[in-house]
Amino acid sequence: MAAIQVRPAEPRDEADVAVLHHRAWGGPYVVVHDTRYDLRELPTLVAVDGAGELAGALVHRLAADGLEVVSLAASSPELGAGSALLVAAEAVARAAEVDRLWLVTTNDKLSALRFYQRRGLRIVAVDVGAVDRARRLKPTIPYVGEDDIPLHDELLLERRLETTPRPR
Repeated sequence: MAAIQVRPAEPRDEADVAVLHHRAWGGPYVVVHDTRYDLRELPTLVAVDGAGELAGALVHRLAADGLEVVSLAASSPELGAGSALLVAAEAVARAAEVDRLWLVTTNDKLSALRFYQRRGLRIVAVDVGAVDRARRLKPTIPYVGEDDIPLHDELLLERRLETTPRPR
């Protein structure tokens, strides 16, 4: 299996990323922490396999409080694209001198929760009813999620990063 390479998305990636987002989220819009995001308007990292095929995409938002992973989607969980994308996002955060990588997942995403915790992210908050509120902005959000778990809440996960201040 060829190594996964991560790079910033380029215009040539738009169609493949759109397909990935449609499969993962039903389109380019996600609603998280009461905010509707258009994934096409945020910085995106892509993971490509040895053949140059899209293996995953990570959409993020950089702010003073850290780097938020708004979306992480992989074409296949076995390729290592998700892990490679998280490592690259951490590098973006460190370069921006922010000390926090964070994201939100939903209460039904047990596989995602396992994935993130194994990579050092910790649950720091639960927003009870956040998904119920999100349906007002995106009515297509299902009521039942993975493993037939009722979908209601958001879980906030984060990992604190050690940053090395730049010499002045």
